[in-house]
Amino acid sequence: MEEITRLIAVRHGETAWNVDTRIQGQLDIGLNATGLWQARRVGQALAHEDIGAIYASDLSRAWQTAQEIARPHGLTVHPEPGLRERAFGHFEGMSFAEIEATLPDQARRWRERDPEFEPEGGESLLVFRERVTRIASKLAARHPGRLVVLVAHGGVMDVLYRAATRQDLQAPRTWQLGNAAINRMLWTPEGFSLVGWSDTAHLVDDALDETTS
Repeated sequence: MEEITRLIAVRHGETAWNVDTRIQGQLDIGLNATGLWQARRVGQALAHEDIGAIYASDLSRAWQTAQEIARPHGLTVHPEPGLRERAFGHFEGMSFAEIEATLPDQARRWRERDPEFEPEGGESLLVFRERVTRIASKLAARHPGRLVVLVAHGGVMDVLYRAATRQDLQAPRTWQLGNAAINRMLWTPEGFSLVGWSDTAHLVDDALDETTS
């Protein structure tokens, strides 16, 4: 009987560009003060989990978040460039409003989730999905029977949710991709399945605050 790998997928904490609705893509933007607080909280929330390995995008916003998760366990975070956000090419650094105003045709294809649309210098949704599902499956397969944490980005979380729920790339998003939310899945060679999504109790419950615990 094949062993199941349990997965916890975590989006990085908040950045200033998240607040400004500015496309980060693969630009290396660090956490803001709120994001650092969120990272500490998710680290506390997962402190008693029996984690076998932690992999993170090598972009600093994910890397910083992963370090806070690793700290209570004394684990080393393994950098994995395959967990980076979708490459958005010339969209990177622009706000949603700027893209709509200056590149309306491209903005429409992006908004409609055209699977083959790739911003100049970026990735299409099809290429991005293949990258994320391939690397997540590869990492999960290394640790049968264990719990693996993947720390990455909103787009990566979206791909994993769709893979676990068998939803099409163009299906309207009805699920949350919150900063520092805890998302739980299972993996077998047959694919991903969903256990729980967008747990944010650690971000609102004062019981986890360092000053009261």
